[in-house]
Amino acid sequence: MKNPFIRSIAGLAMAASLAVTPLLASAQDKPLKIGVTAGPHAQILEVVKEQAAKQGVTIQIIEFTDYVQPNAALAAGDLDMNSYQHQPYLDNANKDRGYKLVSVGKTVIFPIGIYSKKIKSLADFPVGGKFSLPNDPTNGGRALLLLQDQGLIKLRPEAGLKATPIDVIENPKKIKFIELDAAQLPRSLDDVDAAAVNTNFALEAGLKPGRDTIALESPNSPYANVLVVREKDKADPRIVKFVAIYQSPATREFIVKKYENAVVPAF
Repeated sequence: MKNPFIRSIAGLAMAASLAVTPLLASAQDKPLKIGVTAGPHAQILEVVKEQAAKQGVTIQIIEFTDYVQPNAALAAGDLDMNSYQHQPYLDNANKDRGYKLVSVGKTVIFPIGIYSKKIKSLADFPVGGKFSLPNDPTNGGRALLLLQDQGLIKLRPEAGLKATPIDVIENPKKIKFIELDAAQLPRSLDDVDAAAVNTNFALEAGLKPGRDTIALESPNSPYANVLVVREKDKADPRIVKFVAIYQSPATREFIVKKYENAVVPAF
């Protein structure tokens, strides 16, 4: 005769296992909440959302109108991921606010470009010519790094991403740097030999990256935007799967066709 106590224990164990199974399934079925800023980041994610659904990953897109709240919401656990910032911005946020957020993959870059109404190539930049660039540390540094990549200047290595004109140590063409508010740079093209202009301000002025630029920031720039999660979640299978879906050929094709060099895949 079987011991009724053993039978009851076995029954409890089976009931417990049955109770756990739905919990595990529901954890996997929960939608990934992803914060984005309005515009291209949100538009791209809508396309990725459709692809993810076909692979069993449900996405909930949450739009923000500022650059502070998406990281705050992610750190607080209200989001699973965000997609709107480049690595230098994330590094500063972690440093200033004590977040433990990490990037798990690159998305796109909004390239800064060099435009001119007077020359067709940077090789033709005149000695003593004028070059206008953004007066904020982040974008000014990007412009100078682009000039360095094109071989026109050399910067102090320790200047890093926040280089300014005082960090220029070699300037064979004796370029005169004019620092302006980023929004004013397209208007400066009549008065300078070339200007570095952010994509958003270029588009507003009717300038098109790739078509009108004489130099364009590389997709390998440190200012490529990234997918960001809490450090403890970076190995979550849903996160890993989502990154692969985002960085798929289908996503790349959409970005290339939709934005025509105004937004460039960085993966």
